[in-house]
Amino acid sequence: MAKNLLIVESPAKAKTIEKILGDDFEVKSCYGHIRDLEKDDMGIDIKHNYKPRYIVPEDKQKVVKELKQLAKKSDEVWLATDEDREGEAISWHLCEVLGLDPKNTKRIVFHEITKPAIKQAVAKPRLLDMNLVNAQQARRVLDRIVGFELSPVLWRKMSMGNSLSAGRVQSVAVRLIAEREREINAFKPVSSFRIEAFFTEKDAQGRPVTFKAEGARQNTAQAAEQFLQSCMGAGYTVKDIQVKPTKRSPAAPFTTSTLQQEASRKLGYGVSKTMLLAQKLYEAGHITYMRTDSVNLSDTALQDIQGQINNQFGNKYVQMRKYKNKNESAQEAHEAIRPTYMNHHTVNDADSKRLYELIWKRTMASQMADAELEKTIAKIAVSTNNAELTATGEVLKFDGFLKVYYEGRDDEDMGDGDDEEGVLPPLQKGQQLHFKEMKATERFTRPAPRYTEASLVKKLEELGIGRPSTYAPTISTILKRGYVEKRDKEGIKRDLRIMVLRNNQLYKTVENENTGAEKSKLFPTDLGLVVTDFLNQHFDDIMDYGFTAKIESEFDEIANGKEQWTKMVDEFYQPFKQDIANTLETAQRIKGERELGADTETGKKVVARMGRFGPMVQIGDANEEEKPRFAKLKSTQSIETITYAEAMDLFRLPRQLGLFEGSEVMVNIGRFGPYIAHDKKFYSLSKDIDPYSITLEEAAPIIIEKRQAKDERTLKVFEKEKIQILKGPYGPYIKQGLRNYKLTKEQQEKAASLTIEEVKAIIDNLKANPPKKVARKKK
Repeated sequence: MAKNLLIVESPAKAKTIEKILGDDFEVKSCYGHIRDLEKDDMGIDIKHNYKPRYIVPEDKQKVVKELKQLAKKSDEVWLATDEDREGEAISWHLCEVLGLDPKNTKRIVFHEITKPAIKQAVAKPRLLDMNLVNAQQARRVLDRIVGFELSPVLWRKMSMGNSLSAGRVQSVAVRLIAEREREINAFKPVSSFRIEAFFTEKDAQGRPVTFKAEGARQNTAQAAEQFLQSCMGAGYTVKDIQVKPTKRSPAAPFTTSTLQQEASRKLGYGVSKTMLLAQKLYEAGHITYMRTDSVNLSDTALQDIQGQINNQFGNKYVQMRKYKNKNESAQEAHEAIRPTYMNHHTVNDADSKRLYELIWKRTMASQMADAELEKTIAKIAVSTNNAELTATGEVLKFDGFLKVYYEGRDDEDMGDGDDEEGVLPPLQKGQQLHFKEMKATERFTRPAPRYTEASLVKKLEELGIGRPSTYAPTISTILKRGYVEKRDKEGIKRDLRIMVLRNNQLYKTVENENTGAEKSKLFPTDLGLVVTDFLNQHFDDIMDYGFTAKIESEFDEIANGKEQWTKMVDEFYQPFKQDIANTLETAQRIKGERELGADTETGKKVVARMGRFGPMVQIGDANEEEKPRFAKLKSTQSIETITYAEAMDLFRLPRQLGLFEGSEVMVNIGRFGPYIAHDKKFYSLSKDIDPYSITLEEAAPIIIEKRQAKDERTLKVFEKEKIQILKGPYGPYIKQGLRNYKLTKEQQEKAASLTIEEVKAIIDNLKANPPKKVARKKK
């Protein structure tokens, strides 16, 4: 038995560290948090200074039992959980549960899992930092209070069942997405005309080169046409040339949020996937700790990086840089995310290879020389009017950091997409240019784009809301709760008017562009919009960006030992409790309803509103003698924007398509989506099929295909008992109503020959002895 027991959070990290420390240490994982607040009565004793009541959940009891046994046998227990507040809190919980004294239990932290870092940490252990523990406790207690006290208010005041919930940071994140959506819906595009003149001159090798020069934008088609007419027969002369040397500097090494943003832009990864892969890289010893808001690099790392640049590209590419954090609360003692060994250009793991290479390139670029460019600006005079055209071009003189990396850009940074700068041919002042043509192209202003997961993180960080460990869980929560959904949006065709001046003739054409298409963007659901409005109205503090940021800074104050956590929680809770009481007493019940008009046939009111199973349109009222009619909104429709005509179109379902094999074919939308009904059987439709436009000719092959697939997977049917034996991806199983029953391997082998008596016995046995659920181990 090893004399020392060292406890970490994940099994992968345990294996890596055990190899480094050798036989003197046994390294075990606690699989993340081992205790959490009780569910009953909030798990917080509010009357006794917000004392938390912690329990070891059922899925962690086996782990805790094993750790207790190992701790008793060991001479010394070391705690090596992550270096952030969550990690510090896990170490404290381990002390509490394992009966360790925090005043003399050795606590070690490290930014990277390498032999020097681990050996150094073991050589210089510290004690538990209760300020960090209390900052995490304050966050957990505050979030539990908000969730437990606010959610019942939503249940009582909103007509959408008891599945609603609210959260301190999550609700603010939904508000950002909701406000952006409304901004987009209210946006009115304004057109103007971009003026571009094209000239052909010879380059240094005598080859003809076409380049463009831009004139002042024109606000109307009439002004654009007048300008082009004023240029008929004009001569074009280079009036002035300016050549300016410019530089481009590399971005700082990655923090958690900038890694999430860049992985989204360049690799198309969601925030959770990025963090999962980064954790895998960290635990395998490939990168430094992946939850950080610091851009700092250690002196050792700087030497390693600069040596690598010098070896690969030469000394002229090296430029040492020290980056400073904009965020004052960032931990300067921590490091940015970087490879642990710069001479490892890649990793073997296929899943995390692309992310690792992105981190390696960004780290290398951060210590490389500026890219040197030469920018040429030529002013061109038009002989027939007083206008001036501007041609710009860039020449890369020295690539510097661009040799390995350039930073991606978000949608909002990209203008109208036509601002690339080309290379100009040699030009001289007074030179007469060879005119080719001039174009006036209609362009439209664009609204701010919807958020991606990564750009939402960027916005939260700008507002001071959340910290590196909270970004991914926040986004996962709002998606899981159904307040936000991630989806694509198809663009719409829009006409663009174009005028071309060529050979002293003016030509007018109309082209079209696809506008508004978006991929993997965050859209608020109708539920998210309704809940946001309710919270904004009655809990303006909770929903205020500045207030939420202030709470975050108070957590930092607790972490720094400058504020008492229970006092901070009490100052939040007292006014919050009053808001809860006032809302329960005075707030009206919210239906999330919008009146669209009246049905032309019956004169009954038509409303779009939230129902129990989501947004819908209703004709008529529940108080009337005749029952109201309902139709579910399409996934791309919203209560806020649906028109009367679109709403009435939804009532075309159910649709009778005609006869197939002597039976009527009907298409409709149910609780689980669109389906075809034929001969008393139901066949679900895939997402790419529109139930409003599908024809009988399209439906018939679907019925045949689905029926065949159903027959192939049906081994036996007991009609009277409504029991089936079906073939699934993991072998045969029993289905009774909506419930499935797993068969043993032996039972699967003879599934087709099972009798009804045997099947009933299997069901009764499984009901009496249900299989234990295997909980997913948290990392």
